[in-house]
Amino acid sequence: MPVMSTVAEQLRQARAARNLTVQQVADTIKMRTDHLVALEEGDYSVFSAPVYIRGFVRTYSAMLKLDVPAMMAVLDAELAATKKFSEPPPFTDPSHGVLDFIMLQLSKVDWRKGVVVLAAVAVLVAAFSALSAWRRAKAADPLDGLKPGVYQSTQSLSGETLPLPAPRR
Repeated sequence: MPVMSTVAEQLRQARAARNLTVQQVADTIKMRTDHLVALEEGDYSVFSAPVYIRGFVRTYSAMLKLDVPAMMAVLDAELAATKKFSEPPPFTDPSHGVLDFIMLQLSKVDWRKGVVVLAAVAVLVAAFSALSAWRRAKAADPLDGLKPGVYQSTQSLSGETLPLPAPRR
């Protein structure tokens, strides 16, 4: 088959030569009919990225038993001539703020292990707090803060003294 000017013409003529309808091709290669029609018309604007165009053309060309590498070379030349698909899209978005960085790092955390580590840290903090509270309570004088007390008898002794204990024998 001689090389034609566009990928669209080659696909359309190859499909017509095999007496296939757009619907038959769409059913066979599991592609939307509006995408097939867009490819056969050379209207690449309906596709969001060149990777989709390349994949669809590769699949469609293989189904029609066309020379796939030659078709891809012609397609690459056509895409390079368009403004929308001339440069490959960036792999990553531009750098974002601190919050995006933190969220990315949090998304990498294995939360099952994280919960176990968090529980272990909570137990250690509770044990340390209880130990330090116990040490403070143990070291504190229980009579600290009390005012001095004075013994006052309920009976008036009027100078009497308390009896001495009996001597031991």
